[in-house]
Amino acid sequence: MTFTPAPWPRKLRSQEWFGGTGRDQIYHRGWMKNQGIPHDMFDGRPVIAILNTWSELTPCNAHLADLAQRVRAGIYEAGGLPVEVPAFSASESGFRPTAMMFRNLAAMSIEEQMRGLPMDGAVLLAGCDKTTPSLLMAAASTDLPSIMVSGGPMLNGYFRGERVGSGTHLWKFSEAVKAGEMTQAEFMEAEASMSRSPGSCNTMGTASTMASMAEALGMALSGNAAIPAVDSRRRVMAHLSGRRIVQMVKDDLKPSDILTKQAFENAIRTNAAIGGSTNAVIHLLALAGRVGVDVTLDDWDRCGRGVPTIVNLMPSGKYLMEEFFYAGGLPVVLARLQEAGLLHGDALTVSGGPIRDELHDVVNHNPDVILPVEQALTQEGGIAVLRGNLAPRGAVLKPSAATPALLRHRGRAVVFEDIDDYKARINDPDLDVDETCILVLKMCGPSGYPGMAEVGNMGLPPKVLKKGVTDMVRISDARMSGTAYGTVVLHASPEAAAGGPLAVVRNGDMIELDVPARRLHLDIPDEELQARLAAWVPPADKPASGYAWLHMKHVQGADTGADLDFLRGCRGAPVGRDSH
Repeated sequence: MTFTPAPWPRKLRSQEWFGGTGRDQIYHRGWMKNQGIPHDMFDGRPVIAILNTWSELTPCNAHLADLAQRVRAGIYEAGGLPVEVPAFSASESGFRPTAMMFRNLAAMSIEEQMRGLPMDGAVLLAGCDKTTPSLLMAAASTDLPSIMVSGGPMLNGYFRGERVGSGTHLWKFSEAVKAGEMTQAEFMEAEASMSRSPGSCNTMGTASTMASMAEALGMALSGNAAIPAVDSRRRVMAHLSGRRIVQMVKDDLKPSDILTKQAFENAIRTNAAIGGSTNAVIHLLALAGRVGVDVTLDDWDRCGRGVPTIVNLMPSGKYLMEEFFYAGGLPVVLARLQEAGLLHGDALTVSGGPIRDELHDVVNHNPDVILPVEQALTQEGGIAVLRGNLAPRGAVLKPSAATPALLRHRGRAVVFEDIDDYKARINDPDLDVDETCILVLKMCGPSGYPGMAEVGNMGLPPKVLKKGVTDMVRISDARMSGTAYGTVVLHASPEAAAGGPLAVVRNGDMIELDVPARRLHLDIPDEELQARLAAWVPPADKPASGYAWLHMKHVQGADTGADLDFLRGCRGAPVGRDSH
């Protein structure tokens, strides 16, 4: 794709606030000067917002205050006026009932900041899972020139000589305690190794996946995704991004120029190659809806087919993000996709040029981390989109994290009506379950939970774990952490709370899973299924106020990205001329 920069100089959006000698301009400019900003900084140079999701209650993002200063230096060098703006920070590890419920609120609040404040462009500072998509969604809705800077992953963890992946080993060690293979004291000792430096998850969880998606989409500079948070090169990336955004504003290079259908197809194939999180499905669908590009679950299945998972990282493989960076990071993966004819090389990036120009002379420094295709973790690494009478609008499964022997399975349903029912019964030694059963969890979708929590990777019953079994088929309308693993069917749509077929599954029903055939089938007669659905009674409205009420009334299904219905589409950033 060829991008033609807009003529420069031209009047910038911020000049409606700061340019001229009228009463309103003096009002806006005069207040800004109380920070000691010289008068000539308002002479028509780009005003760049550093949208910073820093928060000490968002541990993945707690180091972004330093990165913001590096961005600031780059903006000054390139002739812009940097202004740091705190942005809503949805903490994955701290927000209840789930950070996912607040992704849309964060996107909405940031969008209104971008629309209502005097900025010409933005640097998007993100780290934790939901901060990346919320910032990208806001930028897509306003279509102001924007560039993503990720906070980077934390350093490798080690416990008694074993690599410890944040999240992945939390699930692993927790199950080991329940199985009697690890003591509680050992689990507590291991805690100190799980998060030993600033940064986001060091596995290919959702945070690193979304950083990779930003780079594959072209919304971040090449190499952004994998640099560890504490590596000096992360600061250099922030500095260079600060420089770059000023030129992007001058060229009027906008998200709508970059976020094309080709860009989304590149990202979907990249997700397959890296063994990325299933959460990327929801976030990219929502982002596409904001920018007005037609991306569906069918695109995820179509583009992901035939793409091998070549990144040997937890939870699918054995290494962590630190090794991925040393091996060459995402540019190596993108180059491999291009060699295989699986990358749209002419897709535009924030660099102003096509993505293929960023892939010359990349080197794989560790072929055990970024594997040759013939040694791929799985030859079919794309997210599998399943359909059938149990999920007519689709469900997803991550093959690279699943047990191959369970990808075709028929089992008896053990049903949990909601998360409280699951917690009350899963540890009961009298629970009628064995390893051939299929665990089914209801009422955990976008509206039902509310917010679609990461509970889909249900812990197995202790009575099964004690037999040495480490995986069972699990089905729900929930999400799971990108750090998790297992044969887990997620995002079943329509969700149970909306009267989807999942709502009427009963204990003892037989369910068939056939991932190669993309089939998910409740094995009861059609007449029986229709009778159950006709008799189904919607759950009583949960007490909700404020944003929770708004979310429950307006959230859409997982199959379209779980966005709020009134936020879809690019609404732009009109300049308000009214006085205060």
